[in-house]
Amino acid sequence: MSDILVEDKTPTPAPVPRTPRLASRQLPKWAPLAIAAGAIVIAAAIGAGFGLDSKIQWGLIALVLFVLGSYVITARVEGRRQAKDRVATSLVWSSFILAVIPLYSLVQTTISNGSKVLDGTFLTHSMNNVLTIQPGGGIYHAIIGTVEQVAIATAIAAPLGILTAIYLVEYGKGALAKWVTFFVDVMTGIPSIVAGLFILSMWFVLLDKAPATGFAGSLALAILMMPIVVRSTEEMLKLVPNELREASLALGVPKWRTITKVVIPTALGGITTGVMLSIARIAGETAPIALLVFGSNVINNDPFKDPQASLPLYIYQQYGNGNEPSYDRAWAAALVLIAFVMILNLVARGIARWKAPKTGR
Repeated sequence: MSDILVEDKTPTPAPVPRTPRLASRQLPKWAPLAIAAGAIVIAAAIGAGFGLDSKIQWGLIALVLFVLGSYVITARVEGRRQAKDRVATSLVWSSFILAVIPLYSLVQTTISNGSKVLDGTFLTHSMNNVLTIQPGGGIYHAIIGTVEQVAIATAIAAPLGILTAIYLVEYGKGALAKWVTFFVDVMTGIPSIVAGLFILSMWFVLLDKAPATGFAGSLALAILMMPIVVRSTEEMLKLVPNELREASLALGVPKWRTITKVVIPTALGGITTGVMLSIARIAGETAPIALLVFGSNVINNDPFKDPQASLPLYIYQQYGNGNEPSYDRAWAAALVLIAFVMILNLVARGIARWKAPKTGR
């Protein structure tokens, strides 16, 4: 019995043609760095050739060459559409660099000049019995004055600002809410000297004498602080979803309890951040302190009696003395004030991150 071979006549499927991939020319990742390096070299050559002494001029020329070079090279390789995108990105980075350079210069100058006399003695002594032309002295009295004045201003402005924002968001309707919003916007742009003059005039009208107390300065600082607290708190309360309010009200919870137990805890991180930033804003005010507090060279722990020192006013007075020891003290006090404001901002960011609503996966 022989094997019978049967031929398989099933047709073989035709090969599927490969779809060609979309391919386009692209610049390498190191291209922006190369363009920037070339722009710097050409700008340096132009600056040296035309005798430009300012390095700022060299930097501006390099910046213009970098933007133009990015557009021309990208347009030839990747097309005009991608070139426009790279130009927009270059402009964003250039703006960032232009904003950071003066900030870095400010901080670097303050640190280099202020670190000359900044030590433990400077932080723990006052200017009592210290001549303006001799080295020594410190800012202990100014630190006490700044802390007390800012604390009193915060105790006045923060509750009033938060309650005003709650009224505008949760209850405010009609003409009264519109007028309150209008005056808050106006107060946001009031110069600090105007707030100081207002408290000064009211003090003379009510008490018929010069203020010369830290409390009077705190009142002016509270006026400057209040609109910032209102605006920041108002925006944070508006970010709270209405569904949370509706769910609480649907369960029969009164509105005031919904606000205190649901709305405010949800926005607490942002509210705290706004208050801390407003504190940092008023900590460096000089004009109202000069008008109302007058300054002092001795330690005064009572903000309700006698003149009191303050860090901004101390810096202004020391720099106005016009001698080298006073300049050193002014720069050191400025460095302490910058550190104080920086710490407040870091604390605000930490509280905002800690109190931020937790999001699930």
